Amino acid sequence: MYPAKFEYVRALDVADALAKISSDEDAKFIAGGHSLVPLMKFRLATPSLLVDISQLRELSYVKDEGDYVAIGALTRHHDLERSEILKSHVPILSHVAGMVGDPQVRHRGTIGGSVAHGDGASDLPAALLALDATMVATGSKGEREISARGFFKGFLETDLSSDEILTEIRVPKGIGAWSFKKFNRRAQDWAIVGVAAVRNGSTKIAFVNMGSSPLRSIGCETALDGGASIAEAAELAAAGIEPPSDLNASSEFRVHLAKVLTRRALEEMEG
Repeated sequence: MYPAKFEYVRALDVADALAKISSDEDAKFIAGGHSLVPLMKFRLATPSLLVDISQLRELSYVKDEGDYVAIGALTRHHDLERSEILKSHVPILSHVAGMVGDPQVRHRGTIGGSVAHGDGASDLPAALLALDATMVATGSKGEREISARGFFKGFLETDLSSDEILTEIRVPKGIGAWSFKKFNRRAQDWAIVGVAAVRNGSTKIAFVNMGSSPLRSIGCETALDGGASIAEAAELAAAGIEPPSDLNASSEFRVHLAKVLTRRALEEMEG
C-alpha cells in the first residue's frame, strides 16, 4: 500500500524542528523511518507533514557523564552496538542494539525512533525499562526528564507531547550482572517474547512483546527481593500480565515463554 499524501520538510536544528512540528497539529518527526513508514503504508498513521530530523548530528552521540551514560536520540543502533563506552558501562544496551533487525535496520534505525514509537514488541525500550533509564524531552517550554517507567503509556503511546522531541536517553552506570533473552523464528524477526534482566542493587526484569507497551515483571522482582529461588521467582514472571494472542503465539504460549526465558536469564546472571 501507499501512504496518504503528505508534505515533507527537513529540520536544520532542534529549535527549527520544534518550530516546524508546531506548525501543523498532524505533523510527525521522521529519522530512520523504520517505525513510522510501515504505519503510513498501512494508513495506520496519516501525518500531513513529515519533519525530517535525520541530519541533526548534534543528537548523535554516546557520552560518559560520570554517574550515567548519555545517548543522543539520533544515535543509530549500529553505533550503539560498537560503542566502547556502552560496552564498558552498560553492556546490555550494546548487546541488545546488535540484535535489532538486520544490518540495514541497524545502520538506519535510531534509538530515539525506537523509544518514541513506544512499541511493546521492540527490544530497546524493554532494555531501557529494566535499566531505569531517563528520557529527556525538549519542547517550547524547555527540557523535562521522564523516567522509563512513566514514559511508556500504552499501544504506540508515550508521555511525549505533540510539541516535544526526544533528545537524549540517560542510562545509570554501575550495572552488575545482566542478561537478555528472546525467542523468535528468524534473527531479524520481532521477538515473540523477550526478557531483559539487570542487577543494579536489586534485580529488574522487563519484557518484550508481552503487552501493548514494555512491561516490568513486578511479580518476579518482588519474589526475588523476598528471597525466592530462581525457579520460584520465574514461575511468577507473568503474574498480573495478560499478553496478547496473534498469528505468532497464543497468550498461553507467551506466558510459558516468559517463565522459561526469565529463568534462563536469571540463571545466566548467576553464572
